[in-house]
Amino acid sequence: MPHILCPGCGHGIVAGALLRAICRLGLDQDTVAVVAGIGCSSRLAGYLDFCTLHATHGRAPAFATGLKLARPDLHVIVITGDGDGLAIGGNHLIHAARRNVDLTCLLFNNEIYGMTGGQLAPTTREGGVATTAPYGNVEPPFDACRLLAAAGATFVARGLAAQPLVLEELIARALAHRGFAFVEVLTDCPEFHGRYNRLGSGAAMLLGQIRATAAVEAHLAPLASTVVHPGLPPVRPPVETGVLVETTRPEFGDRLRAAAARWADAREDHAP
Repeated sequence: MPHILCPGCGHGIVAGALLRAICRLGLDQDTVAVVAGIGCSSRLAGYLDFCTLHATHGRAPAFATGLKLARPDLHVIVITGDGDGLAIGGNHLIHAARRNVDLTCLLFNNEIYGMTGGQLAPTTREGGVATTAPYGNVEPPFDACRLLAAAGATFVARGLAAQPLVLEELIARALAHRGFAFVEVLTDCPEFHGRYNRLGSGAAMLLGQIRATAAVEAHLAPLASTVVHPGLPPVRPPVETGVLVETTRPEFGDRLRAAAARWADAREDHAP
C-alpha cells in the first residue's frame, strides 16, 4: 500500500497493533472515531477506515473531548506525536487527563519533530543532536508517562514498536478502560533522529529500544552490551514498560451530564 512513511519507520507497526486491538475487542467500525493532530504519526488517520478527524496542531485532545461529549457512544482514539502532544498541545493533553475524559490516547515518541525536518522535541534525550540543537540537547526530556500520571490519567502504559504483540495487548487494555487512557509508544525516526545521532538503521533503532527497557536491562546487567550486540550504540537510561497506572474515578462526561440533570431537577422544583 503506498504511504508517506520513511523506510525503517516504526509507525506502521504501531498502526497494525492498534488495528489488531480494535479487532480483538470486536468494536464496530462505525463506532470508532480516530482524532489526530499534525505530524508523521497523525497522518496515519488517513489510512484508517473509521470515523476520522484530522485536527489542528496539538489540538487533537480538545477536538476529541468535544466529540466524546457530543457522541458518548463512540470509542474515541487520539493519535498524536511527542511534539504535537507534549509541546504544542501539552496543555490540551494534560487537561484531558485531569478531567478523566473517556478517551484512548496513543502518543508516538520518536524523540524528534520528524515531518518538519528534525527539530528538537521535548522528548529528545540529553546530548541528542537535532537541526535546532547541532551541539547536542542540553534540556532534560519529558517522561511522558510520569507527566500524564501526575495529571490524573487513570490508565497509563508504555510500549515499544519493537514489541508489537505486547503493544497490541496494552492498547486493547487501554481501549477497554473507562476514563482517560494513555499509551506512550517508543518508536523510531531513522531519517532524522537516527541519522543525526548515528543510531543505525530503523531495525537497529528498534533493537536498541528493546535493550533500553528496565526488564531487559536488568537481564543484561551481568553482560557487556557491546559484547552482546557489537556495533550498536550504548543503551540509554532504562525506562519502565507495561501498565504503569490503572485506577478508577468518575468520568468527565458522566459527571457533566449528572450535574446538568441535578440542575434541571432543582430548576423544576423551584418553578412557580
